[in-house]
Amino acid sequence: MALQIHRSSWSSTELEDLRELAKTFFAKELVPHQERWAQAKMVDRELWNKAGEVGLLALSIPEEYGGGGGTFAHETVLYEEQARSGDSAWGVSVHNGIVAHYILQYASEAKKREWLPKFASGEFVGAIAMTEPGTGSDLQSIATRAVRDGDEYVINGAKTFITNGWHADLVIVAVKTDPDAGAQGVSLIAVETTTPGFRRGRVLDKIGLKGQDTAELFFDDVRVPAANLLGDTEGQGFIQLMQQLPQERLLIAVTSVAGMEAAINLTIDYTKERTAFGRPIFNFQNTKFKLAEAATEAAVARAFLDQCIERHLRGELDVQGAAMAKLWTTERINKVVDDCLQLFGGYGYMNEYPIARAWADVRISRIFGGTSEIMKEIISRTL
Repeated sequence: MALQIHRSSWSSTELEDLRELAKTFFAKELVPHQERWAQAKMVDRELWNKAGEVGLLALSIPEEYGGGGGTFAHETVLYEEQARSGDSAWGVSVHNGIVAHYILQYASEAKKREWLPKFASGEFVGAIAMTEPGTGSDLQSIATRAVRDGDEYVINGAKTFITNGWHADLVIVAVKTDPDAGAQGVSLIAVETTTPGFRRGRVLDKIGLKGQDTAELFFDDVRVPAANLLGDTEGQGFIQLMQQLPQERLLIAVTSVAGMEAAINLTIDYTKERTAFGRPIFNFQNTKFKLAEAATEAAVARAFLDQCIERHLRGELDVQGAAMAKLWTTERINKVVDDCLQLFGGYGYMNEYPIARAWADVRISRIFGGTSEIMKEIISRTL
C-alpha cells in the first residue's frame, strides 16, 4: 500500500504516455548515476543529448522551432517523474521551463530559429544568470553592465548560483543597460558561452542538490551582437522577469508536491518493513498519526497545485497565485520531509538513504525562485 495519488484533472492519455516515457528514461539514464554525479557536482553532458533524442527537451516549445509542441502540462509530467525518481541533479526545468521560454517570448524570429532547435536536440544547454554575489533577491541592484558599442553590447560583471552554469552553451544574463534607471535600466541579453571573455568559475559545493551543476560565471569585456538583446528595446528586462517568474515558481511548486508524495511513500515502505520492540514501526500510534498528517498535507497541496496548473494552462495564473503556490508547497515539503526523516531514526541521517538526500535537497526550495519572505511580500501587496 502506498500514498494514493489520483490522476489530475488536467491530465490526458497522451500525458500519461509521456509520463511512462519519462519514468523509463529516469530509471535508466539518471537513477543509476546519482552518487557519481554528486561527487562530480554535475551530470554527464551526454545526458542532454540523450534526452533530446527521446523528445524530452523543449516539450512546450512550438514544433516550428523544433520543440515538442506541448503545454506546461507536458513539462509538469516530466518534472513530477523526475522528483518521484529521486533525481535532483539534472537541471532540465531551468532549460525547458525557463530559459527556452525567455527565448520564445522575447528573442527575435531569427534568434528563435537559430537557438530553439538546439535546445530541443540537446546541442545547447540553457542557463539564466540573475543572481550576483552582492544582490540576492534585489534584482534592481545588479552591477553587471552592458554598454552598447555600435552593433554590439560589451558585458562586464559576475554572476553566482547559476544552475547549468558549467554545461551551459547559452546564458540569458540580467544586466544594467542604464545604471541610473533602477528597474527600468535592467535588460536581458543572451550570451553564447563560446564568446571570448566569458569564463566559468567554481562549480559550487552545496548542502543539497549535490549532483546539480551550479556555477559562478564571469564576463570580461564580452562582446555579443546587439541582436542578442531580448525584447525590442533596452530596459524591458525587469518586466520580462516579472512576466516569466510565475511559471518558474509554479514549476518549483510542481516538484515540491511530487517530492512530498515521494518522501511519504519512502517512509510508508520503511516503517512497514522496519521493526522495533517486536512490531513494525508503522504500527505505533505516533507513526500512523505523523504519516496521516503528511498524507493530508500532500493531498491539500496537490489540490491547490492542480488548480494553479489549470489556471496557468488557461493563461489566468497571476503573480499572486504563483507566489502562493510557491510559498505553500515549499514550506510544506520542508515540514513533511523533516517529519518523514524523523521516522527513519538514525538511518534517516545517513546519506545512503534517499530520505536523507531529499531532506538536504528540499531546503533550497524556500530560497530559489524568490525566498519565502519575498513571496509573502508579493502576496501582501494584493491584500
